[in-house]
Amino acid sequence: MANIQEPTFEGILLVDKPSGITSHDIVDRLRRKLKMKKIGHAGTLDPLATGLMIMLIGKATKVSQFLISLDKSYEGEFIFGIETDSQDADGEVVNEKPLPTDLTSERIEKEMEGFLGDQYQTPPMFSAKKINGVPLYKMARKGKTVEREPRFIRINELKLTKWDSPKGGFSMACSKGTYVRTVLHDLGQRIACGAHMSSLRRTQIDQFSIEGAKPLEEIQEMNLGDIQKRLIPIREAVPSHVL
Repeated sequence: MANIQEPTFEGILLVDKPSGITSHDIVDRLRRKLKMKKIGHAGTLDPLATGLMIMLIGKATKVSQFLISLDKSYEGEFIFGIETDSQDADGEVVNEKPLPTDLTSERIEKEMEGFLGDQYQTPPMFSAKKINGVPLYKMARKGKTVEREPRFIRINELKLTKWDSPKGGFSMACSKGTYVRTVLHDLGQRIACGAHMSSLRRTQIDQFSIEGAKPLEEIQEMNLGDIQKRLIPIREAVPSHVL
């Protein structure tokens, strides 16, 4: 009897991340599904967030630095008048303020325009960024606050997509390393009422779109051959000079 050859996995898999799990959880689940360890990703999403993740399978892990550096697009929602320690809906409420009585969508749009362009952003305490090898969120959970070095980011687009006081919707396109929830937190500061991000969905990473991704749950139910067919070859995902 001829041996049945197991499919080999090497390339890029686009996954639609569900809310409530970490980016590393997706790595773990794919490792179990594909029965291999050499799996990574090109950019995290917070547990609250959903949407596009570029998963790197096999030798594709070698091009992670290039893929991580690509610009990203998001859509989501925010709530004015309530601040949380994590700057999103997963955190504890730390402040509540009334909204300005004359707050309009035009005022919000004008303030959003002020965030466009090159700038420096200070990473939030509730983040995976490490200082002396320790993730900031672990310090934050102990009530500690440490000095963080601002880093360069660029916001190409920030638009108000809906407004139903005190809730709003937004779309945003930005460079790598941008904390979207921090932008919304800072927007709340500019309007003097505070804000936090209530939902976030990543829709685009450069040429890769959420339309080309499959939900994680669906991938976990697929047979290995069908997963193999969904892998994008490395040479199609990155310029030849990167290889």
